[in-house]
Amino acid sequence: MNELLRSRTRVLVTGLGAVTPAGIGVPAFWDNMLAGHSGIDHITFFDTTDFPCKFAGEIPEFVPADFMDRKAARRMGRFSQLMVAAAGEAIADASLELASQNLDRVGVLVGNGGGGYPGIQEAAHTLFKRGGMRIDPLFFSKQLANMAGAQVAMQYGLRGYNGTVVTACAAGTQAIGEAALMIRNGRADVVLSGGCEAGISELGLAGFCVMKAVTSSEGDPAAASRPFDAARDGFVPCEGAGAILLESEEHALRRGATVYAELAGFGCTSDAFHVVAPPEGGEGAARAMREALDDAGVHPDEVGYINAHATSTPAGDTAETQAIKTVFGERAYEVPVSATKSLIGHGLGASGGIETVAAIKTLETGLAHPTINLENPDPTCDLDYIPEGQRRIDPDVVLKNSFGFGGQNSCLVLTRYEP
Repeated sequence: MNELLRSRTRVLVTGLGAVTPAGIGVPAFWDNMLAGHSGIDHITFFDTTDFPCKFAGEIPEFVPADFMDRKAARRMGRFSQLMVAAAGEAIADASLELASQNLDRVGVLVGNGGGGYPGIQEAAHTLFKRGGMRIDPLFFSKQLANMAGAQVAMQYGLRGYNGTVVTACAAGTQAIGEAALMIRNGRADVVLSGGCEAGISELGLAGFCVMKAVTSSEGDPAAASRPFDAARDGFVPCEGAGAILLESEEHALRRGATVYAELAGFGCTSDAFHVVAPPEGGEGAARAMREALDDAGVHPDEVGYINAHATSTPAGDTAETQAIKTVFGERAYEVPVSATKSLIGHGLGASGGIETVAAIKTLETGLAHPTINLENPDPTCDLDYIPEGQRRIDPDVVLKNSFGFGGQNSCLVLTRYEP
């Protein structure tokens, strides 16, 4: 680590939370990741007869009242409920006693893709069937994208910096990176960050179906998400939330916090190319990875694991593979890579939050979860994607990639914490 990096405020991860199709709570989620147990099944929230995509990663067992006051839950959209639940787990996991904190210095920065699609659909239905004056009076305060972060702040009394990042599928990762910047520049001591999404609805599914972004596969739902496989034909949508509690090193050490990892680097770039397609070779993604590594003061040879964006789309997975090769050269073939989306589907704005939890658990446990359903590798995707089951890799440095519609690229570098 050079002297410039030594002199800046270091940002530590001290708490984790997750609400996912493969488990509610980080222990259940991580156990299922390592076991290769998919959380994808047939959609049950609505009738899919008219849609080519029939599968999703739903969380039907999620009961908001288990995590928050019933009255408060009724005033939230589902995406906010999921984020409040994950945030509560992260705060508890960090043993952060809020009553003893200066809450003016505890912030919230959350990523979200599009707010409350199910609630927007319901309001539109009411508008056209019964008239506009019959929609829910809380429509806006439930469905606006910023409400997940606002509700986390209100439910836990966090009065510091509050923001929402809306950069499609990169949102959760970008939020975590920008939260680290808030701590580095002295605007906060603690930031609750991550991402959330709850868009499984006729409106949300229709939008992705007509643009041919989602799978139309039939048969076993658990086999539908196939990152890097030659038979992949689009992503499987999912809902969920992942929360990361970040603290300045000084704050964490002063209160004796247990440290999972150091968030050492953040990169964020734009393709400036196309609304949905990556440029050939994944040039923008490669720049984001390099920027994150440079920010962390880490050489590519030090990276021991990559948690990939890997949506299971033909163009996306190939472009990410090419970008990894650009950054790592011949060593790209030696770095283990895995795709969390193979097990839970694509959580859009939630993906970065949930997948960063997985990346941090890999640092903590030394174990990487598999990329399932990789049976016939695409010749353009020829790296080590851990298809055979969990693997012990014991990395000291991990890289987390997220790329979104609009050419938004965000990457994180997480390292073992060395005081």
